Amino acid sequence: MDIQLKRGLLDVCVLAAIKNEPSYGYKIIKDVSPYIKLSESTLYTILKRLESFEMLTVRTVEHDGRLRKYYHITPSGIKRIEDFKAEWNEMVLIYNFVIKEDENE
Repeated sequence: MDIQLKRGLLDVCVLAAIKNEPSYGYKIIKDVSPYIKLSESTLYTILKRLESFEMLTVRTVEHDGRLRKYYHITPSGIKRIEDFKAEWNEMVLIYNFVIKEDENE
């Protein structure tokens, strides 16, 4: 898969994982793992990128004597998910065009 396309998909998956409630790294990986493979190192790179684009914010909370970072989606992050949904409709049309040739063979 094209690396830029995959990066965009991973970004949206991470945003979707925190859309309804704040979450932390391990839980985000657990939530997206049924749909897409995501390593811890890749996740933290994505989280830093999304934070730099102001699509999420981070809050550190003590949990069981350790500090845990919770990630919260911002209005920009919600907008990115909505933009993705609109873009996806176009991708489906392109995909259907591409496979149409296969059906005619």
